[in-house]
Amino acid sequence: MLKSYWQKGSKQKRNLIVLGILLIGLLFFLRDDYQPALLFVRKFIFIILLCFTILFFGLRNFRKSASTGKRIGILVFLFAFFGILYYVGWNLKFYDYMKTYNVFNDLNKIEIQELPLTQNERIQPLRNIFSMANESVGETKDVSLPHLVRVDGNNQWTMAIQPTEKYYWQGLKDNTEEVFSVSSTTPFPRFSSENRIPVTFSIGESLKFSRNTYNAVVQRLNPWMLFNYEPSDTYYMKNDKGAWVQVVSLIKWRGFFFPYPTFGGVMIVENGEHNWKDYLERITIGKGTFIAPEEMKNHQYLTKQNTLAEKVSRLQAESLKFLAGFSDPLPWNMKTAVKIPDLPDDQNQQPFVTDFDFSDTKVGAYSGLYHWFGLEPVGDERTSLTFSVFIPADGSDTLYYYDHASKKQGYAGVSAMPLKVIESRKEYDWSVNKPVEFRPYIKNIAGRKRMFFLSTISAIKKENAQFDGSATPDLALIDSEYRDVVWIDAKHPSKWNEEVYKQLNEAWRTSENQNIYFEKEQSILETNRQILDSIKLISKQAKDIKEIQRLQKQIDSIKMNQ
Repeated sequence: MLKSYWQKGSKQKRNLIVLGILLIGLLFFLRDDYQPALLFVRKFIFIILLCFTILFFGLRNFRKSASTGKRIGILVFLFAFFGILYYVGWNLKFYDYMKTYNVFNDLNKIEIQELPLTQNERIQPLRNIFSMANESVGETKDVSLPHLVRVDGNNQWTMAIQPTEKYYWQGLKDNTEEVFSVSSTTPFPRFSSENRIPVTFSIGESLKFSRNTYNAVVQRLNPWMLFNYEPSDTYYMKNDKGAWVQVVSLIKWRGFFFPYPTFGGVMIVENGEHNWKDYLERITIGKGTFIAPEEMKNHQYLTKQNTLAEKVSRLQAESLKFLAGFSDPLPWNMKTAVKIPDLPDDQNQQPFVTDFDFSDTKVGAYSGLYHWFGLEPVGDERTSLTFSVFIPADGSDTLYYYDHASKKQGYAGVSAMPLKVIESRKEYDWSVNKPVEFRPYIKNIAGRKRMFFLSTISAIKKENAQFDGSATPDLALIDSEYRDVVWIDAKHPSKWNEEVYKQLNEAWRTSENQNIYFEKEQSILETNRQILDSIKLISKQAKDIKEIQRLQKQIDSIKMNQ
């Protein structure tokens, strides 16, 4: 048809050339709009080819057949095939089953025999930080979702203060001009003064069209990457030069039969104001500098950092259900079948980004930020802790897991924790207060490593069902072995271990037949003060002895004179 139209004359040729240029231009400039369709084809390429092949040969045989019975048989076969494919693949989630199995085979899994210790415990949960940050901005501003990252050697909640999506015009003309950077280890997060960093980004998560982070990053991808990569979470951190940057985590899809997601590196978007040069770059080649996973070790600020998309880490943790083999998660086996427990009242589900110290585990893992999962058996009535999973938050190609079940430790899992906290404080109004984010707290106390879950009590707003943060929240530590709840003071983290020991030491000694007492480590000032007091006491005692000797001499002298 196009050939015959082309041959009609010069006007028709001109129309086709203009139409072709326009079509190529649209394909080039609008690739961020149709890229989700390319990803859909990539994710289901095997299923799509299988369906088209069956449909092609089925319809061809249907047209060639002269028999009515044979035609009906072909139609019945096609309907049955596609019906079974939909039921097995989607309803029974066989496609997800195979995708997760491919993730399991791709993972570098290492079982550890010692739990790592936790350090730099974060006190506030993510949703509390998010609500308190929103309380500190104006009508025309929004706050991006907080992420825990390392900034200047400290763990910080970082988020952008960006133009609001509520008013369309703001997203068209304004820049992202500030970033919150709040300490995660303080019970008093401040959203003003030095924690409100002035920095301008012409690219933002809430901005429109080519200035949107997702659109700008997709425009930067080459044709091959358009089919295989997708942008995910956006993080704000400092680079090696001390400048603030956006770090966009990328997901890479691998495999032909049942493709699966993996960590695909990051795209770095530098700060800077919006101008015409910036605009032309965005609409043509996009924005950002791609750093592949194998190149991240060359950038110090990206090592031991939090850059891994949670969508990827969740699938990696869930894939441990295949530890006993391909068929183990099926209903007639389920020896190691596990799930990620999602609590209905918790607005931030696992993973919980936690700072771990691996120095005494002898596996060569770095100490820093990890995505932690507490996996439990698949049954709703089973709430024991089966595996603790530690996935490096910087996307390193390793997964560490600790098998609680095989060691028969009998620890209670995350699902069991809310009721234990509620039962320990019956005077609370638990309809408007929720224990959330049961993250691990692992310490050496009374002679051995002990695992607790640290939870924050968050109030919930009835009008919008959002958590409302407090500057001094109530905290609870739950012993996963003894199931006891210890309420601790958020203002004095250095005393937590001592408070735990005071409440549980007798139970531990009775059960474990040990008599190890908690000894408070003295500071240098306390030690020096104790030495000084001892010196003063000795000096006083020496003076007293001399005085006694002097008086004794006077008494002896009086006796002699008599």
